Order: sequence, then structure tokens, then C-alpha cells
Amino acid sequence: MTEYGIRAGDYAATITARGAAVRELRHRERDLVVPFPAGGPNPDFRGVLVAPWPNRIPDGKYTFDGVDYRVPVNETGRGCALHGFTPELDWQLDSRTESALVLSCAIGPTPGYPFALALTAAYVLDGDGLHTTVAAANVGERTAPYGVCPHPYLLAGPAPLDEWSLKIPAWTFLEVTPDRLLPLATRPVAGHGYDFRAARAIGSTEIDHAFTDIVFDGDGPASVVVRDPGGTGAGISWDQGLPWLQLYTGDKEPPLPNRLGLAVEPMTCPPDAFNSGTDLVRLDPGASHKASWRIYAA
Repeated sequence: MTEYGIRAGDYAATITARGAAVRELRHRERDLVVPFPAGGPNPDFRGVLVAPWPNRIPDGKYTFDGVDYRVPVNETGRGCALHGFTPELDWQLDSRTESALVLSCAIGPTPGYPFALALTAAYVLDGDGLHTTVAAANVGERTAPYGVCPHPYLLAGPAPLDEWSLKIPAWTFLEVTPDRLLPLATRPVAGHGYDFRAARAIGSTEIDHAFTDIVFDGDGPASVVVRDPGGTGAGISWDQGLPWLQLYTGDKEPPLPNRLGLAVEPMTCPPDAFNSGTDLVRLDPGASHKASWRIYAA
């Protein structure tokens, strides 16, 4: 598998061509994200870039501008099309320096997604961490539905995830069906076990939900930080073009590895936005969209 290393100061990252995934991100030799082995499969979409839709489309079916489409189902247990096309694509190298990298790929047209997008992903390491900007341009002749998100699993430190503290700057979460995790309705976090507006231990809480009504820092970013009781931590911040946030505590049935890290996924839109239209980006021909985030040691 082709991959690229970049480095700046105390930070080092390894990005794979497949899925434009952050395979490793380290600060002073400490992992900030759950890595995966070089040359092997990438379990659980670790570190990939997700487009043109985040999360799930039930049965792979959606309707856009009055036309019905169907994309392949790749989450067979739940009968959903999960995480778009980009995780399985081999991104091309556009440019590279010691501390920066630009990859690109093309999406569509396909029968289930008859739109044409050109994507670039720019990674820059500096003293503040790993900065990522994803740009999508509609190079086709028809308006395209679009969404994007990263998929890192943050590592606070060596203690079990249950002992980490977490703060989520969101007032609302999206309730989902227990079997297929399909959207039902938004609910306030107040009075619910998903209320992490004040930092507290994750404990045994199991989360695989989207959050919204996110509190941004004025015109600046929002951020989520997980901290180990030993004092280390990892954080991700993102811009206001990403008004949704998926959190997943990585719960698995034995013998699979369980709760290895916390997936923190700032999203342009919620699950099944291709059908609901909620915060869905409509890219007209010739139009473009950008989203940015940063992962850092906290």
C-alpha cells in the first residue's frame, strides 16, 4: 500500500493513498489516533476521508431532485450504504514536502451517483498539529448532493477509554433506531446520558450518535478533547461548515477489539442526509466546497 510520511517539530504523520487515511499521527512518539498496520486492511474506516456522504444511507436508496438512485450496500449487517466512495479509492499524489501533502481523487459518475466531483485533500503538519482541508469541485453538468467528514479514532492515553474524560460542545443529539442506527428525531442532551457539555468520564456509556447545535468559539472553530487520567490528551477542532458531529465509542462484541479509541467525526450533514436534505451541500456545476479540521495533542 502506498503511503506518505510527513513531519514537523514534535509531530509525525503517515497518510495512505487508499482512502487518504491518517494511518498514524504521533506527538513525541505518542499515538494521537488509533493506528492500523502498514500494508494491511484498515479496520473500522480508521482515519479515512469520507465523501460524498457521511454515515449511512438505508438500503442504499435515496431521492435527489425528484430522481431515485441506489448505491451499493457495504454495511450488510444493517443493510446500509456506509461512508461514501472515497475510503476505497486510491488517491493520487499531487504534491509533497517534508511537512505537507496534497492528494486528489475523482468521484463518479456511476449509475447510483451520476455526478462528477474532483476532490483534493491537503495535509499540513506544524507546531499546532495536523491540519486537513478537503475541497470538492463539481466538474460535471448537473447539481450534485455532497457531504464530507474525517474518521479518526482519538487516543487520549494508555488508560482504558472508560476512564477518559470527554467534553462535547453540543446541545442536541440525533436519536437512532437500535438495530440499524437510522435517524428518528433530534433530542436535547440535557438530562440525558449523552450530556457531555461539561467534561466528565465516559464510563460505560456507549455512543454511536450524531450531535448538533454545536457551540463554536465565536467565528472560530469548535473542538472535542479527550483526556487520560494520567494527564495526556488528544483533540480535534473544526470549522463552522461542519455543523454535525458523530461520536462512536468503538463498541465491539468479543473477540473483536473493544473500545480502542473514540471516533470523532465532524460532518457537513447528518446520517441519511441524501434523503432528508438536512444540511446537505448542493454543488452546482462549477461550484466548490471546502471543509477544514485539525487534530492535535492536548
